[in-house]
Amino acid sequence: MPRMTFIVRDGSRHEVEAPVGLSVLEIAHRNGIDLEGACEGSLACSTCHVVVGDEDYERLPEAKEEEEDMLDLAFGLTHTSRLGCQIIMTEELDGLTVSLPAATRNMMVDKR
Repeated sequence: MPRMTFIVRDGSRHEVEAPVGLSVLEIAHRNGIDLEGACEGSLACSTCHVVVGDEDYERLPEAKEEEEDMLDLAFGLTHTSRLGCQIIMTEELDGLTVSLPAATRNMMVDKR
């Protein structure tokens, strides 16, 4: 089974099993990694923003326009930023490393 590594906000690394067909967001949740995903993967927020390692970024399929639009709302955007809900694990992505940004911006919070 493929594996991937999450680098969390305190800098610690968590290597986990990454089942083929699951998103990085789903893998994070299965492993207790604090990756929000407020819209539950429906591509309506940027709270599952991750920064992909430079060496891995080129292995990912290109982001769709809808993902790019949501990334524009992300806190701490970088040239290798992606949404965890849009990265689907494959055998070819074995060894993927992603970092969680220092903060997220949840635009879905009810502001009443």
